[in-house]
Amino acid sequence: MLHVLIHMSHTQKPMTSQAIGEMLNTNSVVVRRTMAGLRDRNYVQSEKGHGGGWRLICPLEEITLLDIYLALGSPAIFAIGAASDTHHCLVEKAVNQAIDDVLEQAKQLLLARFGQIKLSQIQNDFQVLREVTVDCREQLNPD
Repeated sequence: MLHVLIHMSHTQKPMTSQAIGEMLNTNSVVVRRTMAGLRDRNYVQSEKGHGGGWRLICPLEEITLLDIYLALGSPAIFAIGAASDTHHCLVEKAVNQAIDDVLEQAKQLLLARFGQIKLSQIQNDFQVLREVTVDCREQLNPD
């Protein structure tokens, strides 16, 4: 979604769910569900009818990675986690506790950092990369 929001900031036209789905290699239904969370937080709005779609309505300077994470329903951050197959096993309980503590600490650090990064910073990084890429191309193909 970060990718999409930054693209949205560069266009005046609304982006359709289908176009966003193609950009993210996913189904437009998934896009609509995901965008609904962003709409509920007033980051985007949807426009119906011919020429409609999704439009960014909040400046990137006002949106952090944490804002997006929360708008998307606070999905699981880590793909690893404690096992819970055999609740009666004391070894498993000890392992789960150790893993849970470390993952919770890591999650809190990550979310704190997410709260410090604005989408406008990512957009600025994109602009720098684009300029460097153009400059490199010009150096390789001087005409």
